[in-house]
Amino acid sequence: MTTATPTGGRPRGFDEETVLDRATEVFWRHGYEGTSLSVLTSAMGINRPSLYATFGNKEQLFERAFARYHETQAANARAALDQPTAYASIEAFLRASADGLTDRAHPAGCLSIQGGLACSPENARISEILAAGRAATEAALEERLTRAAKEGDLPDGVDPRALARFVMALSEGHAVHAAAGASREDLQASVDIALRALALRP
Repeated sequence: MTTATPTGGRPRGFDEETVLDRATEVFWRHGYEGTSLSVLTSAMGINRPSLYATFGNKEQLFERAFARYHETQAANARAALDQPTAYASIEAFLRASADGLTDRAHPAGCLSIQGGLACSPENARISEILAAGRAATEAALEERLTRAAKEGDLPDGVDPRALARFVMALSEGHAVHAAAGASREDLQASVDIALRALALRP
């Protein structure tokens, strides 16, 4: 009698990226603390042992979900900041942000804001992860605007760091309003006013 040697573990019955996207949407809608494991497993279509085996605990799952989300957002930001002037870069960034925040293909608003802006002390790590993501985007803005200042593309006296902070504050404020029901048109009208106020057009 012969016995076959096992060639590996039981193959997963799900696509890892697909279920991660489902988890991202749940965290986006309910925030980290508002999302239970039962809601997660139901939305992801897997059981708890599969979740733990594949993604680790809830915090680790959130970290992976946010990393995947932020990678997409960072790519969009890089594309916007690749414009030839500071004004065009800021406009592209804010308009793309307004479109993304109100895109009906996913929950309104921004995961980095709704995921856990305020968390209990035991979940402080979540707030830190989200803050780091926002800081990375702001740093990319500041880098682009610093280059613009060196090229003479910003008016004298304009601080690239402060300008980057202003642009991020506007985008983050739009995220809050989008989550509360503001439309794409509402946000784009706000962008129009901000661009006029900046007076950076060459």
